[in-house]
Amino acid sequence: MAAKLTLGFLGAGKMATALAKGFVEAGIVLPRHITASDPVKAAREAFAREAGAKVVENNQAVAEAADILVLAVKPDQALLVLEDIHKHFSPDKCLFSIVAGLPLAAMESVLGETARLVRVMPNTPALVGASATAYALGPAARKEDEALAEKLFSSVGRAIRVKESLLDAVTGLSGSGPAYVFMIIEALSDGGVAAGLPRPIATELAAQTVFGAAKLLLESGQHPGALKDMVTSPGGTTIEGLHELEKAGVRGALINAVRAAADKSARLGQR
Repeated sequence: MAAKLTLGFLGAGKMATALAKGFVEAGIVLPRHITASDPVKAAREAFAREAGAKVVENNQAVAEAADILVLAVKPDQALLVLEDIHKHFSPDKCLFSIVAGLPLAAMESVLGETARLVRVMPNTPALVGASATAYALGPAARKEDEALAEKLFSSVGRAIRVKESLLDAVTGLSGSGPAYVFMIIEALSDGGVAAGLPRPIATELAAQTVFGAAKLLLESGQHPGALKDMVTSPGGTTIEGLHELEKAGVRGALINAVRAAADKSARLGQR
């Protein structure tokens, strides 16, 4: 596949750079077969340095050079970029959009109903090959487009196909979720410091604890409630801590955070 695939990034920010680097390291595409455009010189330079790929200022040059395009710009720029390339978007090309809140229908309104489109929501742990990605296929997408989506995004973490109607929920959960987890890690570290631990040790222990708990959940396949109960001895320390979390409404706050972010994603798509 690496010898055949040509990939173009419309936007060369941190997420685009992380994805390109991951695809190269997985052997899916060769650096010389990647082209990226971005109006910001620093972004182009960082992309070229990290991915070893060609960078340009012109979106149309990317559309002409690549069979697979990745739309990786801010939501308010997305349709303008698609307008810029639509004359160069032929039926033999496929576009993957990682733009939050941008519906397939909006992309079709510019590129046409026959355009091969895949809407994707990765998250920032793609930077370390641990992304949680969900994707939805457009009406004109082919079986090979689905296979490529699975191949590409599984190379930087886990990839799950969903209905497009669920992507706002995905955005609220896994798209925004790393920020929630970072806040939790920071708070756990603060607790460790309050209990007497030096800050570096508290932060390392907090981060490793979150990592280990997530790894155990994914690899064991057990319900998180069952794993929680494994740690919770009768009359022990953990149940005391859990009681405080329940009193503070941590569970409800996290649920509300996911719903609020999902609602925001839906509003972005209505603009």
